[in-house]
Amino acid sequence: MAEALPTSANKSDDTIVCYAPTMITTNGVWQGDNPLDYSLPLFILQLTMVVVTTRVLVFLLKPFRQPRVISEIMGGVILGPSVLGRNSSFANTLFPLRSVMVLETMANVGLLYFLFLVGVEMDISVIRRTGKKALAIAIAGMVLPFIIGACFSFILHKKDEGMTQGTFILFLGVALSVTAFPVLARILAELKLINTELGRIALSSALVNDMCAWILLALAIALAENHSTSLASLWVILSSVAFVAFCVLIVRPIISWMIQRTPEGESFSEFHICIILTGVMISGFITDAIGTHSVFGAFVFGLVIPNGPLGVTLIEKLEDFVSGLLLPLFFAISGLKTDVTSIESIGTWGFLMLIIFLSCAGKIAGTLLVAMYYRMPVHEGFTLGLLMNTKGLVEMIVLNVGRDQKVLDDESFAIMVIVAVIMTGIITPVVTSIYKPARRFVPYKRRTIQRSKPDAELRVLVCIHTPRNVPTIINLLEASNPTKKSPICVYVLHLVELTGRASAMLIVHNTRKSGRPALNRTQAQSDHIINAFENYEQHADCVSIQPLTAISPYSTMHEDICNLAEDKRVAFIIIPFHKQQTVDGGMEATNPAFRMVNQNVLANAPCSVGILVDRGLNGSTRLAANQVTHHIAVIFFGGPDDREALSYAWRMSEHPETSLTVLHFISGDDDPAEQSRGNPNNPRMLTVETDDSLETQLDEELINDFRVKTMNDESIVYNEKLVNNGEETVAAIRSMDNIHDLFIVGRGQGTISPLTAGLTDWSECPELGAIGDLLASSDFAATVSVLVVQQYIGVGPHEEIGQPDSPGQPDEQYSNMQNMSRRPPPRGQNVFNT
Repeated sequence: MAEALPTSANKSDDTIVCYAPTMITTNGVWQGDNPLDYSLPLFILQLTMVVVTTRVLVFLLKPFRQPRVISEIMGGVILGPSVLGRNSSFANTLFPLRSVMVLETMANVGLLYFLFLVGVEMDISVIRRTGKKALAIAIAGMVLPFIIGACFSFILHKKDEGMTQGTFILFLGVALSVTAFPVLARILAELKLINTELGRIALSSALVNDMCAWILLALAIALAENHSTSLASLWVILSSVAFVAFCVLIVRPIISWMIQRTPEGESFSEFHICIILTGVMISGFITDAIGTHSVFGAFVFGLVIPNGPLGVTLIEKLEDFVSGLLLPLFFAISGLKTDVTSIESIGTWGFLMLIIFLSCAGKIAGTLLVAMYYRMPVHEGFTLGLLMNTKGLVEMIVLNVGRDQKVLDDESFAIMVIVAVIMTGIITPVVTSIYKPARRFVPYKRRTIQRSKPDAELRVLVCIHTPRNVPTIINLLEASNPTKKSPICVYVLHLVELTGRASAMLIVHNTRKSGRPALNRTQAQSDHIINAFENYEQHADCVSIQPLTAISPYSTMHEDICNLAEDKRVAFIIIPFHKQQTVDGGMEATNPAFRMVNQNVLANAPCSVGILVDRGLNGSTRLAANQVTHHIAVIFFGGPDDREALSYAWRMSEHPETSLTVLHFISGDDDPAEQSRGNPNNPRMLTVETDDSLETQLDEELINDFRVKTMNDESIVYNEKLVNNGEETVAAIRSMDNIHDLFIVGRGQGTISPLTAGLTDWSECPELGAIGDLLASSDFAATVSVLVVQQYIGVGPHEEIGQPDSPGQPDEQYSNMQNMSRRPPPRGQNVFNT
């Protein structure tokens, strides 16, 4: 009745297993029942073991940057006859023969829905737009390995089996030549290659390759019904074509009609979703009855669902359950069927290595030839070839079907599974060592707003997590006074966390035309953000916007931000604070990971950084679309961060609708040098050893320059305030007028003045500095947006820092230091522990 698993206890392949139909659930341990004799508790235990094993492996392989597929297959191999299953009592207790049927059925249900999702996410129009290069690479990467597979099939194929040589060639060829699109996308994101030209070509080629693999797989299954005549195979192929036509011509219009019935922005009715989910199973049933595999039907059904809100809903409802729980079952089954001990002779192992080597080489050679034809560098072609070797789901399905149809025996099945794991596993380490994108490091001087020329372009990098951050940032940019003389170039970076979900990856298809519906929530967010900024660019003068997306784990996201800032030679990075304002005016943390990103950016940034505490910045009176009055306040104590804050505010104050108040706190004590002496023993501070008198001198130069040049400007108010300690400072800040809608303050690290003494002991967020934290705290009466600025100090303390109006000659010491290290040492001697 059930085909047996070759467990070590039981090697025969045609065991008869008798089922007792009543043995589903137990009567309980107290009745003397063993729960593992019943199918439901046994299945639950197996599922739990599979998921736990997989998750533990995911965790262990994370440092090696291995994709999840590897952990899933390895988990199955470990639970199967190769490792734990060698112990016959383990095999017979936890994975007995009678349980195989339930396991396989559930695994196939999971597979059915997973491939339905893959179909929903796959955008066929992308294939139409991929361009010749990607198409050529995909085809070359399939043809050569296919030929190699065909050659080997003559050696591997045993004549006594009832199957034709042609079918065997098809199976082996498909198994060697496919590329797994979801796995590849994940690897590219891990390696931070997604936004590169190489990454785009690799993804497009993998997509084409995936489609071809499906067609070949359907063909191979049709031909594998090896007991009948060739006429039956023909019928299978014809009816499959008819099924596809039925889906495209009849099912698709029905689903489009459903979508039109649902108003924009409304959720889909439960009834419609239910119909579609049932449709998946019906399609699976039909294709299985025809003679192709049931997953083929589910995949085609997924493909005909139009992209847009319906796809998003389906993916969100199904994805986590299917890919988290049911899909590992399928991979585990593949592992359970893999018996490494069935590979007996050393010759076979040698043969295995040869196949691995040749099929890898075939793909690389094919890809390299096309790459050379398109005049790509050799190492890029080689890397592309390696990336095209990723194996994943399609490969496993091909092998499982092949084994069920007796195309592959245990030995060749085990060989192929190991080939798949090894080929996918070596890609990340090898690519990391070979492909290092050429980092053209250009030492640029204007890494701060203070050093930027007043008559040159100001380059700003804006990081955005959610659309909530957008309005305030746009208002801030508008207030930054872009003029014909000094335009602003804004790089908008949407930060997306890299998760295991395939849907997050699809945002990468930058080939999407605007106006097409988004595929998922992340992409919809990205669209909103980009549209808002493009809209702003059209209405504003002298602003250019370049939208970009960074997809990476939060732990390495700061690398993306800093590298981009370095590449684009940015002078200022704006990142949103990790807390946002609630309706009642309090501050709540949105995502603790954002805070870690901000701290890492502050520690590693190649230019000045501003953290924006967003409490709205709409301006008190709106005069016209492009005229918003802003009242800005700068609190100045002294030190590099405060100078940068003043420089930025000074630039903003040149905007005709902006008024600026500068509050300069001066110590009531006699010794001004005391103000900025750092306390090296305070572990919570970023300490920067600086020369006190020089700092004070630089502060005075900037303040005097500012006062002389803005003397006759009525919109600028300059006040000096004598205070003696932290309490007086806080009282002075609290007593300021309530008309300001933006505070710009320096982060003031390392310059611990008596004026802020004691404030840092209570600070919730040391990354904002003492004053920034005070202004951003929920108990501060005025709820005003705050921009906390940290100036980039890559230069030594004794070097001349050019005034904002004097370009200054490029100092050689600075250039030399830049050339010595790729990234200048962040902020003097940094001690960063919060």
